[in-house]
Amino acid sequence: MGVSTSRPEPGIAVVTVDFPPVNALPVRGWYDLADAVRATGQDPETRCVVLAAEGRGFNAGVDIKELRRDPGHDALLGVNHGCAAAFAAVYDCEVPVVAAVGGFCLGGGVGLAGNADAIVAAEDAVFGLPELDRGALGAATHLARLVPQHLTRALYYTARTVTAHELHAHGSVWRVVPRTELLPSALELAGEIAAKDGTLLRLAKAALNGIDPVDVRRSYRFEQGFTFEANLNGVAGRVRDTFGSPDAKEARA
Repeated sequence: MGVSTSRPEPGIAVVTVDFPPVNALPVRGWYDLADAVRATGQDPETRCVVLAAEGRGFNAGVDIKELRRDPGHDALLGVNHGCAAAFAAVYDCEVPVVAAVGGFCLGGGVGLAGNADAIVAAEDAVFGLPELDRGALGAATHLARLVPQHLTRALYYTARTVTAHELHAHGSVWRVVPRTELLPSALELAGEIAAKDGTLLRLAKAALNGIDPVDVRRSYRFEQGFTFEANLNGVAGRVRDTFGSPDAKEARA
């Protein structure tokens, strides 16, 4: 359980997240993920990083139970900074990052996938921001990198999800494959990238980040201010208390 790094092929590092049962990361998990991605990107032998996950889904966002256990704001501040660190580590990774997404990719998962350079998704993958159902805000910055602006807003307001095939139609998913072929397909793309000159890849990554029309780090931190405001005025707690209740589950069914 936790975050691990492997090197299945020359030039490729695979960073794997494993936090059962649904890969909802605690504060420490977000920082561990950030550290692992940064370390692999800084390794001169690495030319591409694959971000993968064990279990039912790619990522279910933050650990809501951890937030509930904290009577103050320490856990909230922790996940705010931890998520920002992990998202930035993926975006700023010195080499390209390929996200291998299977099952659910929700909340913070969209932050990770949205900041990756490419996404390979399983046929069962779904992407979405259930933030409004969980008393939070954020990661619209990253959802907007996956779908057009008006669809971003509709998905954000409704907390609905989109499939891997829908994202493929929008051009934000490179390839959709059966779940059993997810990691091999991600490694195939990573291998094609890693075959390029390592110095040129690093220059290309820096150049592409430099011409992005949106500063994703600043944009996401702006969003987080509204998440904290929702907690201070009490609305986040009221919504979060209903998350997981029988009535809420029935409403989402």
